[in-house]
Amino acid sequence: MSSGFKRLMAHADLVAAVAVVLVVVMMIVPLPPGLIDLFITLNIASAITIVVATLYVPRALDFAAFPSLLLLTTMFRLAINVSVTRQILLHGDGGSVVHAFGTFVVGGNVVVGLVVFLILIVIQFVVVTNGAGRVAEVAARFTLDAMPGKQMAIDADLNAGQITDQQAHQRRDDIAREADFYGAMDGASKFVKGDAIAGILIVMINLIGGIVIGVMQQGLSFPEAVQHYSLLTIGDGLAAQIPALLISVAAGILVTRSASERDLGNDIAGQIFAQRKAPMVAAGVICAFALVPGLPKIPFLLIGGALAGIAYAMKDGMPQPAGELALAGGGGPALLGPGGPPELPAGPTADAQTAVDPLELAIGFGLVPLVEAGQGGGLMGRVGAMRKQLAGELGTVIPAVRIHDELGLDSHEYVLRVRGSEVARGQIMPGHQLAMDSGEAAGQLPGVPTTEPAFGLPATWVPDAARAEAEALGYTVVDPESVVATHLTETIRGHAAELLTRQETKKLLDGLKETNAAAVEEVVPEQLSLGEVQRVLQALLREGVPIRDLGAIIEEIGDKSRLTRDPAVLAEYARAALGRTITAPHLDATMRLRAISLDPAIEQEIGESLAQTPDGEQLAMEPSRAQALVAALGRQLDSALAQGARPVLLCSGRARRHLRRLCEQSLPQLTVCSYNEIVPGVRVENMGVVQV
Repeated sequence: MSSGFKRLMAHADLVAAVAVVLVVVMMIVPLPPGLIDLFITLNIASAITIVVATLYVPRALDFAAFPSLLLLTTMFRLAINVSVTRQILLHGDGGSVVHAFGTFVVGGNVVVGLVVFLILIVIQFVVVTNGAGRVAEVAARFTLDAMPGKQMAIDADLNAGQITDQQAHQRRDDIAREADFYGAMDGASKFVKGDAIAGILIVMINLIGGIVIGVMQQGLSFPEAVQHYSLLTIGDGLAAQIPALLISVAAGILVTRSASERDLGNDIAGQIFAQRKAPMVAAGVICAFALVPGLPKIPFLLIGGALAGIAYAMKDGMPQPAGELALAGGGGPALLGPGGPPELPAGPTADAQTAVDPLELAIGFGLVPLVEAGQGGGLMGRVGAMRKQLAGELGTVIPAVRIHDELGLDSHEYVLRVRGSEVARGQIMPGHQLAMDSGEAAGQLPGVPTTEPAFGLPATWVPDAARAEAEALGYTVVDPESVVATHLTETIRGHAAELLTRQETKKLLDGLKETNAAAVEEVVPEQLSLGEVQRVLQALLREGVPIRDLGAIIEEIGDKSRLTRDPAVLAEYARAALGRTITAPHLDATMRLRAISLDPAIEQEIGESLAQTPDGEQLAMEPSRAQALVAALGRQLDSALAQGARPVLLCSGRARRHLRRLCEQSLPQLTVCSYNEIVPGVRVENMGVVQV
């Protein structure tokens, strides 16, 4: 049964199409009474199901298909009306359900049946439908008016690091769907109004047509025709209007439902009985009514006693659902999960206090206008664009940046933190622009000398009014927002390896599975663990190597994992696979790579100084010798820079990472490549040989 239902749900689109066609067929093809009874029962059951479903949805958007469902149920109900009308007028019989509604429900009394039918029409048309339509109209209007503010709030939360890109995208979709839903509900309420009017007209047509056919064609007397056809018509009307009323009530519940974490029943009970005084006062008043002469005492005393019992049961407060229980003040007993040991639930306050933001930008109060969009600040937008750009360049996930003001900073000072630790600091001069000499400046520029925070270049703070003058002299002028954004960009670029966690690595591998599942499934976790893959990627990012071509990296380290599982060695193999990407920034238009190389004796000395330790291979060169080697590298680099070139250092693959580690503090701008990373087609021009 379960598998059959799943197969049916798998073809729900086909079932819906058949249902729509069936509604049209019902209006054309005569149906037997037994099938009509089945459809009337299905109509009532569907209405009850829809009403109960609306009671349990926490948000209106969770039942976003309701407007379309309202149209389909209305058409289905009208198709049943047409089929029953045809059956009544042709054969004088509307089926067992219609006959039962006409005789048992209203006691066979035509007048009572008409009155009950009209009351149902009034309740549905005047009370429920009008109210629900008005609520939907107002909700749609206010939702559209509030959309810009909600979008700005989402952008602010995203740039502040409170939510992820995926959560922001989901919230934007929810806002758009909410506006579409209430707009659709405003129009769908017209279906219910039209259904009520159609119900009245169908009853009148059935009544008049039935009497005419009974008298003129069936040979019945006028009183007999009135009695017979009136009961059938009223039975048809009641059988149709009761589910119609249920659908109208469901529409009213849905459009008046505010967002909540619980169903409607729990919300009502929790909010009405949240105060113990409410049932107590109500119990006293109801019991007092029992003392009024002439009023029956039993009903009032019964209800009053029930309310008093509820008030007594609430002396310890309202019970909460098991999933929402929490410890008050941390001194209560631990909660027992289903089938598990006691656990201490961690509340959001504890998470907020202990969580460490991956990226944090703390600003002084004087820099708040740079962030707030209402004051013309565009820093948040730049941060969002910068994250996307870096993610595309490096091929890794850039976490959200939490931006907040901090009282301990100077008014125009900012601090950049990575995982809670300060990594950079800068200061902005209010009312000034930062002018940097790009080497083509035609003269001196008056201002406040400073150093550009991202690259350490000499610069000058000039007043805003002097921007045009500085640009005319050949200076590159940037605004304070760009200074902060550029500093943040370079900080993230330099600490990308620290930001790549195992969770982010898993996300990258999950994304790769969509296009290259074979590589991921073969390597992780069969040959390499997630942590080992993470350390390989971190080693690449630490030297500024993009990991966009993650498939090539995984395939290469998967092949070499049979030889070694050392992440540092695997990273060298991965660099060989990414040789074109690594050397591309250093090539000129003629595919020429300018390089400096090591004297073979030095390279042999480095190879002999390598020692195997529990942490892998390490360079054990004498400190004085290592210092002399770094100094020689610095001299060769300065000589090449004086010739207008920025060369790379070429060496063997085994010595490359050790040389890089040796000179990364003194010569961070020196790129160290191995011969294995030089791809065919690249012409190497040797600009010098390092000798000690």
